[in-house]
Amino acid sequence: MKRTLYIFLVVGMLMITGCQLDQLKDPNNPTVDLVNNPTVAELQNLVSGIEAGMRNRLGTYYDAVALIGREYYRYSASDPRFTGDLLGKGSSTLDNNTFYTTGPYYERYRVIRNCYYLLDGVDNTTAPLTDAQKNGYRGFAKTIIAYQLLLVLNMQNENGIRVDVKDPDNLGPVVSKSEAFQYIANLLDEAANDLSNAGSEFAFDLSTGFDGFDTPPTFRQFNRALAARVAVYREDWTGALTALNGSFLDVNNNGTIELSDLQSIDLQKGPKHFFSTAGGDELNPLYLPLNNGGEVRAAHPSFVTDAETGDKRADPNDDAGKIRTRAEAFSADGLSSPYDTWVYRSNDAPIPIIRAEELVLIYAEANIQLGNTTDAVNALNVVRNAAGLGNYAGGTTQSELIDEMLNQRRYALFAEGHRWIDMRRYGRLNQLPIDRPGDDVWESFPLPANENVN
Repeated sequence: MKRTLYIFLVVGMLMITGCQLDQLKDPNNPTVDLVNNPTVAELQNLVSGIEAGMRNRLGTYYDAVALIGREYYRYSASDPRFTGDLLGKGSSTLDNNTFYTTGPYYERYRVIRNCYYLLDGVDNTTAPLTDAQKNGYRGFAKTIIAYQLLLVLNMQNENGIRVDVKDPDNLGPVVSKSEAFQYIANLLDEAANDLSNAGSEFAFDLSTGFDGFDTPPTFRQFNRALAARVAVYREDWTGALTALNGSFLDVNNNGTIELSDLQSIDLQKGPKHFFSTAGGDELNPLYLPLNNGGEVRAAHPSFVTDAETGDKRADPNDDAGKIRTRAEAFSADGLSSPYDTWVYRSNDAPIPIIRAEELVLIYAEANIQLGNTTDAVNALNVVRNAAGLGNYAGGTTQSELIDEMLNQRRYALFAEGHRWIDMRRYGRLNQLPIDRPGDDVWESFPLPANENVN
Protein backbone atom coordinates (compact mmCIF):
# COMPACT_ATOMS: atom_id res chain seq x y z
CA MET A 1 0.00 0.00 0.00
CA LYS A 2 1.46 3.34 -1.05
CA ARG A 3 0.74 6.19 1.29
CA THR A 4 1.90 9.71 1.78
CA LEU A 5 -0.28 11.00 4.58
CA TYR A 6 1.46 14.15 5.66
CA ILE A 7 1.18 14.15 9.41
CA PHE A 8 3.96 15.88 11.24
CA LEU A 9 4.52 18.04 14.25
CA VAL A 10 3.43 21.63 13.95
CA VAL A 11 2.90 22.77 17.50
CA GLY A 12 0.87 25.99 17.42
CA MET A 13 3.03 28.64 19.00
CA LEU A 14 0.01 30.90 19.46
CA MET A 15 -1.11 33.09 22.32
CA ILE A 16 -4.15 30.97 23.05
CA THR A 17 -4.69 32.22 26.56
CA GLY A 18 -3.27 35.67 26.00
CA CYS A 19 0.09 34.65 27.50
CA GLN A 20 3.22 33.82 25.56
CA LEU A 21 3.80 30.08 25.52
CA ASP A 22 7.15 28.71 26.55
CA GLN A 23 9.38 28.22 23.53
CA LEU A 24 10.00 24.64 22.48
CA LYS A 25 13.67 23.78 22.37
CA ASP A 26 13.39 21.90 19.08
CA PRO A 27 9.82 21.96 17.70
CA ASN A 28 10.80 20.07 14.54
CA ASN A 29 12.42 17.19 16.41
CA PRO A 30 9.90 15.98 18.98
CA THR A 31 11.88 12.88 19.87
CA VAL A 32 14.46 15.01 21.70
CA ASP A 33 12.32 16.45 24.49
CA LEU A 34 8.65 16.11 23.75
CA VAL A 35 8.56 12.33 23.51
CA ASN A 36 11.53 11.00 25.48
CA ASN A 37 11.35 13.11 28.62
CA PRO A 38 9.33 16.30 28.33
CA THR A 39 9.01 18.81 31.12
CA VAL A 40 5.60 19.93 32.38
CA ALA A 41 6.11 23.18 30.46
CA GLU A 42 6.77 21.26 27.26
CA LEU A 43 3.67 19.14 27.82
CA GLN A 44 1.73 22.40 28.23
CA ASN A 45 3.12 23.59 24.91
CA LEU A 46 1.85 20.42 23.27
CA VAL A 47 -1.62 20.84 24.81
CA SER A 48 -1.77 24.47 23.69
CA GLY A 49 -0.51 23.56 20.23
CA ILE A 50 -3.16 20.86 19.91
CA GLU A 51 -5.91 23.29 20.83
CA ALA A 52 -4.53 25.91 18.44
CA GLY A 53 -4.19 23.39 15.61
CA MET A 54 -7.84 22.37 15.93
CA ARG A 55 -8.71 25.76 14.40
CA ASN A 56 -6.55 25.40 11.30
CA ARG A 57 -8.64 25.17 8.12
CA LEU A 58 -11.78 25.14 10.25
CA GLY A 59 -13.26 27.85 8.04
CA THR A 60 -12.62 25.73 4.96
CA TYR A 61 -14.38 22.77 6.57
CA TYR A 62 -17.46 24.79 7.56
CA ASP A 63 -17.69 26.52 4.20
CA ALA A 64 -17.39 23.26 2.30
CA VAL A 65 -20.07 21.37 4.20
CA ALA A 66 -22.38 24.41 4.36
CA LEU A 67 -22.16 24.96 0.60
CA ILE A 68 -22.99 21.37 -0.24
CA GLY A 69 -25.74 21.44 2.39
CA ARG A 70 -27.15 24.60 0.75
CA GLU A 71 -27.01 26.57 3.98
CA TYR A 72 -25.25 29.54 2.44
CA TYR A 73 -23.37 30.61 -0.65
CA ARG A 74 -19.67 31.18 -0.12
CA TYR A 75 -18.62 33.56 -2.85
CA SER A 76 -15.06 34.70 -3.47
CA ALA A 77 -14.27 37.00 -6.36
CA SER A 78 -10.79 35.48 -6.50
CA ASP A 79 -11.77 31.79 -6.32
CA PRO A 80 -14.58 30.36 -8.46
CA ARG A 81 -14.27 26.92 -6.89
CA PHE A 82 -16.66 27.85 -4.07
CA THR A 83 -19.60 28.38 -6.42
CA GLY A 84 -18.24 25.98 -9.04
CA ASP A 85 -16.79 22.73 -7.72
CA LEU A 86 -18.59 22.64 -4.39
CA LEU A 87 -22.01 23.21 -5.97
CA GLY A 88 -21.29 20.94 -8.93
CA LYS A 89 -21.71 23.68 -11.51
CA GLY A 90 -21.91 22.33 -15.06
CA SER A 91 -19.32 19.61 -15.48
CA SER A 92 -17.45 20.54 -12.28
CA THR A 93 -16.57 17.81 -9.82
CA LEU A 94 -14.83 17.82 -6.47
CA ASP A 95 -11.05 17.98 -6.84
CA ASN A 96 -8.96 15.51 -4.83
CA ASN A 97 -5.94 17.81 -4.81
CA THR A 98 -7.21 21.25 -3.86
CA PHE A 99 -7.70 23.31 -0.72
CA TYR A 100 -11.24 22.26 0.23
CA THR A 101 -10.27 18.57 0.17
CA THR A 102 -6.66 18.50 1.35
CA GLY A 103 -6.67 21.41 3.81
CA PRO A 104 -9.20 20.13 6.38
CA TYR A 105 -8.02 16.54 5.90
CA TYR A 106 -4.34 17.07 6.65
CA GLU A 107 -4.87 19.65 9.38
CA ARG A 108 -7.02 17.22 11.34
CA TYR A 109 -4.39 14.50 11.06
CA ARG A 110 -1.70 17.00 12.05
CA VAL A 111 -3.56 17.63 15.30
CA ILE A 112 -3.87 13.87 15.80
CA ARG A 113 -0.11 13.50 15.32
CA ASN A 114 0.50 16.05 18.07
CA CYS A 115 -1.92 14.20 20.34
CA TYR A 116 0.16 11.05 19.94
CA TYR A 117 3.30 13.02 20.79
CA LEU A 118 1.51 14.14 23.94
CA LEU A 119 0.52 10.58 24.82
CA ASP A 120 4.08 9.34 24.27
CA GLY A 121 5.50 12.24 26.24
CA VAL A 122 3.24 11.57 29.19
CA ASP A 123 4.25 7.91 29.20
CA ASN A 124 7.97 8.79 29.13
CA THR A 125 8.26 11.88 31.27
CA THR A 126 10.09 11.88 34.59
CA ALA A 127 8.33 15.10 35.61
CA PRO A 128 6.63 14.93 39.02
CA LEU A 129 3.17 14.00 37.77
CA THR A 130 0.78 11.69 39.59
CA ASP A 131 -0.93 8.80 37.84
CA ALA A 132 -4.19 10.76 38.01
CA GLN A 133 -2.59 13.78 36.34
CA LYS A 134 -1.20 11.57 33.57
CA ASN A 135 -4.67 10.15 33.03
CA GLY A 136 -5.87 13.72 32.57
CA TYR A 137 -3.49 14.23 29.66
CA ARG A 138 -4.51 10.88 28.19
CA GLY A 139 -8.23 11.62 28.44
CA PHE A 140 -7.73 15.00 26.80
CA ALA A 141 -5.59 13.65 23.94
CA LYS A 142 -7.85 10.68 23.14
CA THR A 143 -10.96 12.85 23.14
CA ILE A 144 -9.37 15.28 20.71
CA ILE A 145 -8.13 12.44 18.45
CA ALA A 146 -11.67 11.06 18.30
CA TYR A 147 -13.13 14.48 17.50
CA GLN A 148 -10.61 15.13 14.73
CA LEU A 149 -11.25 11.70 13.20
CA LEU A 150 -14.97 12.41 13.26
CA LEU A 151 -14.49 15.62 11.25
CA VAL A 152 -12.46 13.71 8.66
CA LEU A 153 -15.11 10.99 8.47
CA ASN A 154 -17.85 13.60 8.06
CA MET A 155 -16.21 14.66 4.80
CA GLN A 156 -15.06 11.27 3.56
CA ASN A 157 -18.25 9.37 4.41
CA GLU A 158 -18.40 6.01 2.59
CA ASN A 159 -14.78 6.33 1.45
CA GLY A 160 -13.75 5.49 5.00
CA ILE A 161 -10.68 6.93 6.70
CA ARG A 162 -7.42 5.92 8.31
CA VAL A 163 -7.75 5.52 12.06
CA ASP A 164 -4.43 3.80 12.85
CA VAL A 165 -2.02 6.68 12.29
CA LYS A 166 0.14 6.59 15.40
CA ASP A 167 3.23 5.60 13.43
CA PRO A 168 3.57 7.92 10.39
CA ASP A 169 6.03 5.45 8.84
CA ASN A 170 3.62 2.54 9.16
CA LEU A 171 0.11 3.83 8.62
CA GLY A 172 -2.85 1.53 8.96
CA PRO A 173 -5.26 0.99 6.07
CA VAL A 174 -8.30 3.05 5.19
CA VAL A 175 -11.15 1.35 7.06
CA SER A 176 -14.85 1.42 6.30
CA LYS A 177 -17.22 4.07 7.60
CA SER A 178 -18.75 1.67 10.13
CA GLU A 179 -15.33 0.53 11.34
CA ALA A 180 -14.22 4.13 11.70
CA PHE A 181 -17.30 5.01 13.73
CA GLN A 182 -16.67 2.03 16.00
CA TYR A 183 -13.04 3.07 16.49
CA ILE A 184 -14.06 6.65 17.34
CA ALA A 185 -16.73 5.47 19.78
CA ASN A 186 -14.28 3.10 21.49
CA LEU A 187 -11.65 5.82 21.76
CA LEU A 188 -14.13 8.20 23.35
CA ASP A 189 -15.01 5.50 25.87
CA GLU A 190 -11.31 4.96 26.64
CA ALA A 191 -10.87 8.68 27.13
CA ALA A 192 -13.91 8.84 29.41
CA ASN A 193 -12.40 6.10 31.57
CA ASP A 194 -9.09 7.99 31.76
CA LEU A 195 -10.91 11.16 32.76
CA SER A 196 -12.85 9.29 35.44
CA ASN A 197 -9.49 8.40 36.97
CA ALA A 198 -7.87 11.81 36.57
CA GLY A 199 -8.80 13.50 39.81
CA SER A 200 -10.45 16.89 40.07
CA GLU A 201 -7.92 19.14 38.31
CA PHE A 202 -5.84 18.99 35.13
CA ALA A 203 -2.09 19.52 35.34
CA PHE A 204 -2.36 21.78 32.28
CA ASP A 205 -4.32 24.82 31.15
CA LEU A 206 -6.79 25.22 28.33
CA SER A 207 -7.96 28.41 26.65
CA THR A 208 -11.05 30.31 27.72
CA GLY A 209 -12.89 28.44 24.97
CA PHE A 210 -13.00 25.54 27.42
CA ASP A 211 -14.20 27.57 30.40
CA GLY A 212 -16.50 25.29 32.36
CA PHE A 213 -14.92 22.24 30.71
CA ASP A 214 -11.37 22.59 32.03
CA THR A 215 -11.31 19.92 34.73
CA PRO A 216 -11.38 16.13 34.26
CA PRO A 217 -15.03 15.81 35.39
CA THR A 218 -16.28 18.65 33.19
CA PHE A 219 -14.11 17.70 30.21
CA ARG A 220 -15.58 14.22 30.54
CA GLN A 221 -19.03 15.80 30.10
CA PHE A 222 -17.77 17.24 26.82
CA ASN A 223 -16.44 13.81 25.89
CA ARG A 224 -19.86 12.24 26.55
CA ALA A 225 -21.53 14.93 24.45
CA LEU A 226 -19.31 13.95 21.52
CA ALA A 227 -20.11 10.30 22.23
CA ALA A 228 -23.81 11.10 21.95
CA ARG A 229 -23.25 12.76 18.55
CA VAL A 230 -21.31 9.74 17.34
CA ALA A 231 -24.04 7.42 18.63
CA VAL A 232 -26.81 9.08 16.62
CA TYR A 233 -24.58 9.05 13.54
CA ARG A 234 -24.27 5.28 14.09
CA GLU A 235 -28.02 4.94 14.77
CA ASP A 236 -27.24 3.69 18.27
CA TRP A 237 -30.22 5.40 19.87
CA THR A 238 -29.96 3.80 23.30
CA GLY A 239 -26.25 4.54 23.34
CA ALA A 240 -26.96 8.17 22.55
CA LEU A 241 -29.25 8.52 25.56
CA THR A 242 -26.72 6.77 27.80
CA ALA A 243 -23.99 9.15 26.66
CA LEU A 244 -26.24 12.16 27.22
CA ASN A 245 -26.75 11.05 30.82
CA GLY A 246 -23.04 11.72 31.39
CA SER A 247 -22.91 14.94 29.39
CA PHE A 248 -23.37 18.57 30.37
CA LEU A 249 -27.05 18.27 29.43
CA ASP A 250 -27.47 16.65 32.86
CA VAL A 251 -27.94 19.97 34.67
CA ASN A 252 -29.25 18.30 37.82
CA ASN A 253 -26.17 16.06 37.90
CA ASN A 254 -28.12 12.94 38.82
CA GLY A 255 -27.11 10.77 35.88
CA THR A 256 -30.48 10.95 34.11
CA ILE A 257 -31.86 13.51 31.67
CA GLU A 258 -35.16 14.90 32.87
CA LEU A 259 -37.51 17.56 31.50
CA SER A 260 -36.16 20.05 34.05
CA ASP A 261 -32.66 19.56 32.58
CA LEU A 262 -33.91 20.38 29.11
CA GLN A 263 -35.84 23.42 30.27
CA SER A 264 -33.07 24.91 32.41
CA ILE A 265 -29.97 24.33 30.26
CA ASP A 266 -28.34 27.31 28.58
CA LEU A 267 -28.66 26.26 24.94
CA GLN A 268 -25.42 28.08 24.08
CA LYS A 269 -23.43 26.17 26.68
CA GLY A 270 -20.54 24.08 25.41
CA PRO A 271 -16.80 24.18 24.63
CA LYS A 272 -15.71 26.46 21.83
CA HIS A 273 -12.83 27.20 19.51
CA PHE A 274 -11.27 30.38 20.86
CA PHE A 275 -10.21 33.30 18.67
CA SER A 276 -8.79 36.69 19.51
CA THR A 277 -7.34 39.86 18.06
CA ALA A 278 -4.19 39.52 20.18
CA GLY A 279 -0.98 39.65 18.23
CA GLY A 280 0.00 36.26 16.86
CA ASP A 281 -3.39 34.65 17.49
CA GLU A 282 -5.98 33.62 14.93
CA LEU A 283 -9.16 35.44 13.93
CA ASN A 284 -12.48 33.71 13.40
CA PRO A 285 -12.34 32.53 9.76
CA LEU A 286 -16.13 32.48 9.45
CA TYR A 287 -16.62 36.16 10.21
CA LEU A 288 -17.31 38.56 7.37
CA PRO A 289 -18.70 42.09 7.75
CA LEU A 290 -22.24 42.70 6.61
CA ASN A 291 -22.74 43.83 3.02
CA ASN A 292 -19.31 42.65 1.98
CA GLY A 293 -18.57 42.51 -1.72
CA GLY A 294 -15.62 40.40 -2.86
CA GLU A 295 -15.96 37.85 -0.06
CA VAL A 296 -19.52 36.83 0.85
CA ARG A 297 -21.42 34.28 2.89
CA ALA A 298 -24.97 34.83 1.69
CA ALA A 299 -27.64 32.77 3.42
CA HIS A 300 -29.55 30.50 1.08
CA PRO A 301 -32.91 32.22 0.42
CA SER A 302 -34.79 29.05 1.39
CA PHE A 303 -33.64 29.56 4.98
CA VAL A 304 -36.20 32.37 5.12
CA THR A 305 -38.85 31.12 2.71
CA ASP A 306 -39.03 27.68 4.36
CA ALA A 307 -39.17 29.03 7.91
CA GLU A 308 -42.21 28.72 10.13
CA THR A 309 -43.99 32.02 10.77
CA GLY A 310 -42.60 33.66 13.88
CA ASP A 311 -39.25 31.84 13.89
CA LYS A 312 -36.78 34.37 15.27
CA ARG A 313 -33.83 32.48 13.81
CA ALA A 314 -34.95 33.31 10.26
CA ASP A 315 -35.95 36.91 11.05
CA PRO A 316 -33.32 39.36 9.78
CA ASN A 317 -34.67 42.06 12.08
CA ASP A 318 -34.55 40.04 15.29
CA ASP A 319 -31.43 40.01 17.44
CA ALA A 320 -31.75 36.21 17.58
CA GLY A 321 -31.85 36.08 13.79
CA LYS A 322 -29.01 34.22 12.11
CA ILE A 323 -29.22 36.35 8.96
CA ARG A 324 -29.36 40.03 8.04
CA THR A 325 -30.84 41.73 4.99
CA ARG A 326 -28.11 43.06 2.72
CA ALA A 327 -28.16 46.68 1.59
CA GLU A 328 -27.81 45.28 -1.92
CA ALA A 329 -28.71 41.68 -2.70
CA PHE A 330 -25.88 39.31 -3.49
CA SER A 331 -25.88 38.14 -7.09
CA ALA A 332 -23.07 36.31 -8.85
CA ASP A 333 -22.44 33.19 -10.92
CA GLY A 334 -26.14 32.52 -11.36
CA LEU A 335 -26.81 32.63 -7.61
CA SER A 336 -28.56 35.28 -5.58
CA SER A 337 -29.68 36.06 -2.05
CA PRO A 338 -30.84 39.17 -0.22
CA TYR A 339 -29.39 37.91 3.07
CA ASP A 340 -26.01 37.74 4.75
CA THR A 341 -25.21 34.92 7.15
CA TRP A 342 -24.88 36.49 10.59
CA VAL A 343 -24.01 33.71 13.04
CA TYR A 344 -20.45 34.81 13.86
CA ARG A 345 -20.70 38.53 14.47
CA SER A 346 -17.12 39.58 15.14
CA ASN A 347 -13.64 38.49 14.14
CA ASP A 348 -13.00 37.12 17.63
CA ALA A 349 -16.35 35.34 18.08
CA PRO A 350 -15.91 31.73 19.24
CA ILE A 351 -17.03 28.79 17.12
CA PRO A 352 -18.90 26.08 19.08
CA ILE A 353 -17.48 22.57 19.11
CA ILE A 354 -20.75 21.21 20.46
CA ARG A 355 -23.63 23.05 22.12
CA ALA A 356 -26.38 22.13 24.55
CA GLU A 357 -28.98 22.86 21.88
CA GLU A 358 -27.55 20.06 19.76
CA LEU A 359 -27.71 17.76 22.78
CA VAL A 360 -31.40 18.58 23.30
CA LEU A 361 -32.00 17.70 19.66
CA ILE A 362 -29.98 14.49 19.99
CA TYR A 363 -32.21 13.61 22.95
CA ALA A 364 -35.26 14.31 20.77
CA GLU A 365 -33.92 12.25 17.87
CA ALA A 366 -33.02 9.22 19.95
CA ASN A 367 -36.42 9.23 21.64
CA ILE A 368 -38.21 9.57 18.30
CA GLN A 369 -36.35 6.52 17.03
CA LEU A 370 -37.15 4.57 20.20
CA GLY A 371 -40.83 5.48 20.11
CA ASN A 372 -40.77 7.70 23.21
CA THR A 373 -43.05 10.34 21.73
CA THR A 374 -43.69 12.44 24.84
CA ASP A 375 -39.99 12.82 25.67
CA ALA A 376 -39.21 13.65 22.06
CA VAL A 377 -41.90 16.32 21.76
CA ASN A 378 -40.89 17.87 25.08
CA ALA A 379 -37.33 18.25 23.79
CA LEU A 380 -38.47 19.68 20.46
CA ASN A 381 -40.60 22.20 22.32
CA VAL A 382 -37.59 23.45 24.28
CA VAL A 383 -35.87 24.33 21.00
CA ARG A 384 -39.03 25.71 19.42
CA ASN A 385 -39.87 27.90 22.39
CA ALA A 386 -36.36 29.33 22.49
CA ALA A 387 -36.87 30.41 18.86
CA GLY A 388 -40.15 32.16 19.63
CA LEU A 389 -42.35 29.34 18.38
CA GLY A 390 -45.21 27.68 20.18
CA ASN A 391 -45.30 24.03 21.17
CA TYR A 392 -45.26 21.47 18.40
CA ALA A 393 -48.78 20.76 17.18
CA GLY A 394 -48.09 18.52 14.20
CA GLY A 395 -48.47 14.82 13.69
CA THR A 396 -46.74 12.38 16.00
CA THR A 397 -45.92 9.47 13.75
CA GLN A 398 -42.23 8.66 13.67
CA SER A 399 -41.92 10.03 10.14
CA GLU A 400 -43.62 13.30 11.07
CA LEU A 401 -41.47 13.75 14.15
CA ILE A 402 -38.30 13.06 12.16
CA ASP A 403 -39.36 15.82 9.75
CA GLU A 404 -39.80 18.23 12.66
CA MET A 405 -36.54 17.19 14.29
CA LEU A 406 -34.55 17.73 11.10
CA ASN A 407 -36.25 21.08 10.59
CA GLN A 408 -35.31 22.20 14.10
CA ARG A 409 -31.73 21.02 13.55
CA ARG A 410 -31.65 23.03 10.32
CA TYR A 411 -32.55 26.29 12.07
CA ALA A 412 -31.01 25.74 15.50
CA LEU A 413 -27.63 24.59 14.16
CA PHE A 414 -27.50 26.80 11.06
CA ALA A 415 -23.93 27.35 9.78
CA GLU A 416 -22.48 25.05 12.44
CA GLY A 417 -21.62 22.18 10.10
CA HIS A 418 -24.63 19.87 10.42
CA ARG A 419 -27.18 20.27 7.61
CA TRP A 420 -25.37 18.29 4.90
CA ILE A 421 -24.55 15.48 7.31
CA ASP A 422 -28.11 15.35 8.67
CA MET A 423 -29.72 15.19 5.25
CA ARG A 424 -27.22 12.56 4.13
CA ARG A 425 -27.74 10.26 7.08
CA TYR A 426 -31.50 10.34 6.51
CA GLY A 427 -31.15 9.76 2.78
CA ARG A 428 -32.55 13.17 1.90
CA LEU A 429 -29.80 14.84 -0.08
CA ASN A 430 -32.18 14.87 -3.04
CA GLN A 431 -34.38 17.27 -1.05
CA LEU A 432 -31.71 19.97 -0.94
CA PRO A 433 -32.33 22.78 -3.43
CA ILE A 434 -30.65 22.84 -6.83
CA ASP A 435 -30.15 26.49 -7.76
CA ARG A 436 -28.84 26.14 -11.31
CA PRO A 437 -29.57 23.52 -13.95
CA GLY A 438 -26.87 20.86 -13.80
CA ASP A 439 -25.73 21.56 -10.24
CA ASP A 440 -25.01 18.57 -7.98
CA VAL A 441 -25.27 17.68 -4.30
CA TRP A 442 -22.21 15.62 -3.41
CA GLU A 443 -22.33 12.72 -0.95
CA SER A 444 -18.66 12.83 0.06
CA PHE A 445 -15.32 14.43 -0.65
CA PRO A 446 -12.68 12.43 -2.51
CA LEU A 447 -9.70 11.02 -0.68
CA PRO A 448 -6.77 13.36 -1.23
CA ALA A 449 -4.63 12.46 -4.22
CA ASN A 450 -1.52 11.97 -2.10
CA GLU A 451 -3.17 9.16 -0.18
CA ASN A 452 -2.56 6.84 -3.16
CA VAL A 453 -4.73 4.11 -1.69
CA ASN A 454 -4.27 0.76 -3.46
